[in-house]
Amino acid sequence: MTHDPARPGVRRRRVAPALAVLAAAAVALAGCGSSGGRSGASATPTAGGKYPVTAGSTTVDARPKTIVSLSPTTTEMLYAIGAGDQVKAVDDQSNYPADAPRTKLSGFKPNVEAIAGYDPDLVVLSYDTNNVVAGLKKLKIPVYVANAATTLDDSYREITDLGALTGHADGATKTVSGMKTGIAKAEKGLPRRKLSYYYELDPELHTATSKTFVGALFAPLGLTNVADKADKGGTGYPQLSKEYLLKSDPDLVFLADTKCCAANAASLAKRPGWSTLGAIKDKHVYPLNDDVASRWGPRVVSLVQAAANAVKAVPAT
Repeated sequence: MTHDPARPGVRRRRVAPALAVLAAAAVALAGCGSSGGRSGASATPTAGGKYPVTAGSTTVDARPKTIVSLSPTTTEMLYAIGAGDQVKAVDDQSNYPADAPRTKLSGFKPNVEAIAGYDPDLVVLSYDTNNVVAGLKKLKIPVYVANAATTLDDSYREITDLGALTGHADGATKTVSGMKTGIAKAEKGLPRRKLSYYYELDPELHTATSKTFVGALFAPLGLTNVADKADKGGTGYPQLSKEYLLKSDPDLVFLADTKCCAANAASLAKRPGWSTLGAIKDKHVYPLNDDVASRWGPRVVSLVQAAANAVKAVPAT
């Protein structure tokens, strides 16, 4: 599987704790703005779509012809709004769409010289590590930081910003509208009842609470996250104990580690003590696409739809 450097716990089971820390830092950046990218302000294009255009603290003087994306999420966003032809290089984790120009560039350990080698007039990433933003700024290369979203509004704002910066404001508007319509359709008519869930990031029981982006997506579906009370550190990504999870006995289990770790209902049932879980006995274990589950781009609609279908599948009591 591939994943976004600003999303936690979905790479490999052994690096989940480190990625949880990374996510906490990314969320902090999202809250206060980044020196190289998004701030609280939305895009402010000039009248008639003329340049220069500013989005957050990023300004481009002309329509970018060579864009480098170092985030799977932003790669998906750029292609969704119609800017794919301007994207000349993407990072080694950007596997969607399939025709994106994948390279050896890393979003986890970005190298300024390697990025500059593509002579970009806009670089888009989701996490400012290795002082990459400062390094690119020294070379007069505009950088937009699409920090890890904690709400759908964050995602919509980033898509809108990218639309303005790339000259695809209309495409961004249509993308956001389509997302809102798709999510509203998924949420419509859901039975209102109290259902709990566990969202697995890896077999070591790292998970995401309701304070995370995933939690924000699932809350409108009437779901309660069993991990909330276990998040003593407030990171949003605690590691549960087996005893805690078995005692919580969630109604639904969502697996965001199907590709990385081959998790499925059968493998869960083989874990010591897990066969007693109601979700396993009642067949309410739902595998997710790891890539979609770890990103906050246009495909989140399918994630919400999958969760909504899971809710509908639970018989009324």
